[in-house]
Amino acid sequence: MKKYLVILLLVVIGVTVAYSLSFNKEKEEHEMQPARVSDDRFEINTPEGWEEITIKGVNMGMAKPGYFPGEAAIEEEEYARWFEQIGEMGANTIRVYTLHPPAFYNALHRYNKKNENRPLYIMHGLWADEKKMHEGKDAYKTELNEEFDQDIKNVVDAVHGNGEIEEEPGKASGNYRKDISPYVIGWVMGVEWYPPFVIGTNEKHQDIGDYDGEFYSTDGASPFEHWLAKKMDFITSYENGNYGTARPMSFTNWVTTDILDHPSDSSDMEDKVSVDPNVIYTKGLMENVGQYASYHIYPYYPDFLNYDEKYVNFKDHRGEYNNYAGYLDEMKERHRLLILVAEFGVPASRGLTHRNPFGLNQGFHSEKEQGEIVARLFEDIMHADMMGGLIFTWQDEWFKRTWNTMDYDDPDRRPFWSNAQTNEQQFGLLSFDTHKIKVDGKPSDWSNDSLYKGDGQLQSLAMDHDERYLYLKIEHAPEMKGQIEVALDVVPGQGNTDLNQGLKADSGVDFLVKLNEGTSRVVVDDYYDFFNFQYGHTLNMIEGGEKPSVDSGVFNTIKLALNKEYHLPDRGETLPFESHETGKLREGNGNPEAEAYDALADYNWNRSDGIVEVRLPWQLIGARDPSQHKFIGNIVEEGLDASQTIKGIKVGVVAIEDDRIIDGLPRLQEKMLSLQAMYKWKAWDMPDSKERLKSSYYILKETFDEY
Repeated sequence: MKKYLVILLLVVIGVTVAYSLSFNKEKEEHEMQPARVSDDRFEINTPEGWEEITIKGVNMGMAKPGYFPGEAAIEEEEYARWFEQIGEMGANTIRVYTLHPPAFYNALHRYNKKNENRPLYIMHGLWADEKKMHEGKDAYKTELNEEFDQDIKNVVDAVHGNGEIEEEPGKASGNYRKDISPYVIGWVMGVEWYPPFVIGTNEKHQDIGDYDGEFYSTDGASPFEHWLAKKMDFITSYENGNYGTARPMSFTNWVTTDILDHPSDSSDMEDKVSVDPNVIYTKGLMENVGQYASYHIYPYYPDFLNYDEKYVNFKDHRGEYNNYAGYLDEMKERHRLLILVAEFGVPASRGLTHRNPFGLNQGFHSEKEQGEIVARLFEDIMHADMMGGLIFTWQDEWFKRTWNTMDYDDPDRRPFWSNAQTNEQQFGLLSFDTHKIKVDGKPSDWSNDSLYKGDGQLQSLAMDHDERYLYLKIEHAPEMKGQIEVALDVVPGQGNTDLNQGLKADSGVDFLVKLNEGTSRVVVDDYYDFFNFQYGHTLNMIEGGEKPSVDSGVFNTIKLALNKEYHLPDRGETLPFESHETGKLREGNGNPEAEAYDALADYNWNRSDGIVEVRLPWQLIGARDPSQHKFIGNIVEEGLDASQTIKGIKVGVVAIEDDRIIDGLPRLQEKMLSLQAMYKWKAWDMPDSKERLKSSYYILKETFDEY
């Protein structure tokens, strides 16, 4: 009997060991190769076997209010909260550009262990130093490569939970102990390549020939493409040699260095050189792992996307004209590799930078419009049979700049306030709200004392501020008709004293906020018109008029540049300089909790109760850094870099009906508006904000659920 029991026990042990070995073998294979490109499909390795996946997700940088991304200040619980929200949105992938702090990897490991049936995968970037690229214009430069190679090793080690990375300014560091390599399904090497960098590399190394390495080779490659293949080989060799693993490979690319011809381009930059992923081929181990192409593709830039006839005349799957779908269609046709749209999106921003012929603009979208457009772009990506798409971006990024506003702010202080005029800061699905005043016509959120009180048609004026806006609240008699004008004296020693209807001010007025039943707007003193001074008097791109003079009595509309004069060589046509009136004010509900919320609302006029609330973006009224009271200074005398630290903003208000001034705060004396009160605020270093998922998040959730 004992003999049989021993035999039975040995059988049970043998079966258990065999099962365990089989399980561990499957686990080992799963971790060794987490993903692959197979038969024009991107697949992930699951315990149940290989499964095709559509990449749908977001990009995530390292920025949050009050910090530059290089400070790596996002904490583990913040990452953890964001991963939950991203997962609930129906996304399956996050792309990061470079090494994040250990908190990212810890939080992701925790999230995926809790959500094993629906983990978040990572497309991990390997960042190259753009400054060194621009300076040397040579990819083979020793200094660039030594740093790049070390950064690559650091990322690979960190992903495998084996990183001990020393502090270095501008980069994440620390001890990396969580192995997230089973969830890293692809490498995306590099950055958006600067065309002169690519051209310089090609010119300096013309005789280098094709590359033939252990895992990659090239056929007909340029010297720059040779360098890319060599770097890809370095990454795979280091990971495979140290960890026995491999994963699909790609490098960052963008429309500027695509492989297509664009006959309407005349920029001498956007269609000057190509970087072709088609000339790089896998070898050996990587033949069973694969590679893919990765592009950043937005619908509004470069300009040729908006003008090439093959794009603007393309009809999409909806039967509608769609330049974005037209571009995707041609890209698919010209590539032998699967294409990941690694960045796409539009911002929910007040600021505007580029227009698109079909309204897919870079800016001036509500959150609802942002969601609808991004969902539409994702549908276009999927109908073009792409590998998937990653939205730019998860969180708003206050440190960002935009070309048409960056000359007006302080680059060293950008993270410390939110510039509503810079659309690049508002691409996120997650907002860092200020919204101290809701701007919904309800005064309950006001606590500041009134600067002025009156007993006529105008009854009070109060002001407040936060990290994004200067707020005004004007109370008036409910039966009052006509319009309201608010005069702001921002910079001492300049401004207009002649206003309108014979009205004078005892202090120079830099801005007039004109509110009425029709079109409301902010106008600026000609002497302080930084747009007109820059493009009309400095760059001579528009007609600037006479040299501005102090107290001219002239007020101009406030504009943002959208495009310089642009030549279309394929049709012999030159398009004029294009601008956008950013001083025009939009009436609506600015309360994010309201059903009628409009992120683009500038003011709300509750006429029945006699309450007007206005929010003015800081930069609209000349702020370079409101946190330190720093404003644009005397540009006419000192140039566009002029700055001045102010004590506060003087203010006055008048009511006008039928071109007749009917009241003022303070009370007018012989048609003289005395700007007695000054609004002052305390300087700040660490901004205050509150996280909020934008309306666009919920729209994208519905879209992702369909795929």
